[in-house]
Amino acid sequence: MTDESTQPVVVPYSELSADALQGVIESFVLREGTEYGATEFSLEQKVAQVMRQLERREAQVVFDPDSDSVTIVVADCSRRR
Repeated sequence: MTDESTQPVVVPYSELSADALQGVIESFVLREGTEYGATEFSLEQKVAQVMRQLERREAQVVFDPDSDSVTIVVADCSRRR
C-alpha cells in the first residue's frame, strides 16, 4: 500500500443519469454560496446556468477517488487566451 494520491477523474456529464446529474449540480450550487451579484436567482436558475456551463465545456464533473466524492470544477476563463 502506498501513500500516493490518485488523480481526479473527469466524468462526462452525459454519462450520469438525469437524477444523479441534478443532484451533483444542486450540491455544487448550494456549496458555492449565493454570490451572484445584485440579481437574485432561484435554485432552478442556478442549476440551469451550471448545466449550460457543462454543455459549453466551461465546467466539468470530476470524481475524486481519494475522497470518494464528485463535484463540478469550473474552468479558469482567465487562462483561455
